[in-house]
Amino acid sequence: MTFPDAGQGRRPRAAHVAFVAAACVLAFIFAGLGIWQMQRRAWKLDLIARVEARIHAPPAAAPGPAEWGRISAATDEYRRVALQGRYLPGPETLTMAVTERGPGFWVLAAFRTDAGFTVLVNRGFLPEGRRGPDERRKVVGQAASLTGLLRLSEPGGGFLRANDPAAGRWYSRDVVQIAQAQGVAEVAPYFVDADADAVSEPGPLPQGGMTQVSFRNTHLVYALTWFCLALMSAGAAAYVIRGKADEPPPA
Repeated sequence: MTFPDAGQGRRPRAAHVAFVAAACVLAFIFAGLGIWQMQRRAWKLDLIARVEARIHAPPAAAPGPAEWGRISAATDEYRRVALQGRYLPGPETLTMAVTERGPGFWVLAAFRTDAGFTVLVNRGFLPEGRRGPDERRKVVGQAASLTGLLRLSEPGGGFLRANDPAAGRWYSRDVVQIAQAQGVAEVAPYFVDADADAVSEPGPLPQGGMTQVSFRNTHLVYALTWFCLALMSAGAAAYVIRGKADEPPPA
């Protein structure tokens, strides 16, 4: 006569308990991630609303040196600002751009305001193949009154490549590097994307007003994914618990 090994019964029960515990832990983790994504979505929607309000607000004077230390993306990015002054002599900087009109370059020039400080102005977009100096309007020394959107510096390069000032290859609008390359001292820590209808910018090129204002907002999709995984984990735990309860007691 043989007797069942008590250890054989304990091992399946221990495995079931471990599975249920792990599934419950995962359900809590996935649910927490889903809640976090919903919070991120609320933050992103608020950010989009604030940026939209700034873009369509009447232009205010561009911030001067006394305000530079307080400028941040949260409060100032995409503010509509106004500038009065003159473009400084010197080379313009072309930085790589990809727009709705295809690949090309942004044209950045130093602008001395009547208030006494210097700002880099993104005059607009040049299509690829039209980067020569004769392809764009001459503005050096001209009195100018323009409006545009305040943008923060873009250090570190872009398009997965670092800026190479020595070779004249620019992949991001890094204010400090560009100012140094142009020989401009004490420039504002931001640049301004000029509007298409800037008084100083008549004619076709460069094309202003092409700032791309878009925010990736996929938080709802991620939240639903995490909540589904939480439900699946909880369902798996419930299935195992129910199946174990329905088993006949050992003889």
